[in-house]
Amino acid sequence: MKRIILNLKIALGALGNYRLRTALAVLGVFFGTLSLVIVGNLSDSLSLKTAQEIDNLGKNLVIVFSGQFHQHGPRTSLTSRSTTLTREDGTAILDSLPAATQVAPAGMKAFPIRYRNSVLKAIAVNGVTPNFLEVRNFEIAEGNSITDDDDKNQRKVAVLGPATAEKLFGKENPVGKTILIWRVPCLVIGITIAKGSDIAGNDQDNQIFIPLKTFLRTFTNQDYVNSLYIQAASGNAIATLQADIAALLRMRHRIKEGFKDDFTVVDLKDVNALKNDAMGMITILGRTAAAASFLIGALGILSIMILIVNERRIEIGIRRAVGARRHDIILQFLLESSFISVTGGLIGILAGILASLAIARILGYPATISVPGLILSFAASALSGILAGIYPSVKAIQINPVDIIRS
Repeated sequence: MKRIILNLKIALGALGNYRLRTALAVLGVFFGTLSLVIVGNLSDSLSLKTAQEIDNLGKNLVIVFSGQFHQHGPRTSLTSRSTTLTREDGTAILDSLPAATQVAPAGMKAFPIRYRNSVLKAIAVNGVTPNFLEVRNFEIAEGNSITDDDDKNQRKVAVLGPATAEKLFGKENPVGKTILIWRVPCLVIGITIAKGSDIAGNDQDNQIFIPLKTFLRTFTNQDYVNSLYIQAASGNAIATLQADIAALLRMRHRIKEGFKDDFTVVDLKDVNALKNDAMGMITILGRTAAAASFLIGALGILSIMILIVNERRIEIGIRRAVGARRHDIILQFLLESSFISVTGGLIGILAGILASLAIARILGYPATISVPGLILSFAASALSGILAGIYPSVKAIQINPVDIIRS
């Protein structure tokens, strides 16, 4: 231990003579470690956030949208609409496919909302069946949910999201009050619990739910719906159910072979996979940048160590002459190069943790610390120092003590 401490003191003295180069070498390792730590932590945060969002949307959920969705990289957009998806399609799915335990048809359109002098210009109004809130994992905070009688009798009642309720009523209790949706007076019967944004970034708290029949007859005067939310019996049944739904709807919509579907069946795991793919690309880019930084840091350490070996030829020769063995010299220079890289690595890990927590807070992601990411970052920083110290060590043991004494 005394020998290691002595070697470190000698190393610090030698490195102090090349402060700028030492600082650049430390910076190279620092940025490499910083990149690895941030990428590892944010990757875990995004995975956790996505899992939370999927649970928020509903358990074992398969969604059928009218029209076609197209994927452009990580983004998915609706490029065509259809008027063929109906409430009866949902009934057929529930009656024909045992893996579907619940089906909740829904329509959506933005309308202006008014309560006294408070006006909201465009709020998403959802026409839903009574089981919609259960399928989508919404809970009632105050009042009541929509009932079968509300839907059957086309009652003009509404359940508000908490953000909409606050904008319209402030601190006043909205339950029992009447609002105007477009020009239609509707009685507020309940408020949902806050859920935040969904997986697409839409605010789930800033919307209104009304009975589906009321929505179709009073507000849109149409027979088709925008989507069907289907709950599968289990997570394992989702893939089969997805294919069965597509086959059933193609038959019901009389779509011939070779023609495009007029609907899109989405499994939330598909959305999760898209997010993971996007994060995978970011991870690859981050790790590539980290590798480049480690390479620059290792080259800086190599440069400094070669200078140090040349400067300390006399010291090395004398040590060899008084009995120092070759592996002592190798160990000395590997310790010195590792000291530089580990210093940069430890600072990078600390900065990476702080930066990850700050980024997660800004983005609203759950804060996580990836232990495997920290271990990998530290190992990479130590390895870069060891590899960079091999050549200078070999060069140091090639110094002949006799030549040094003669000179």
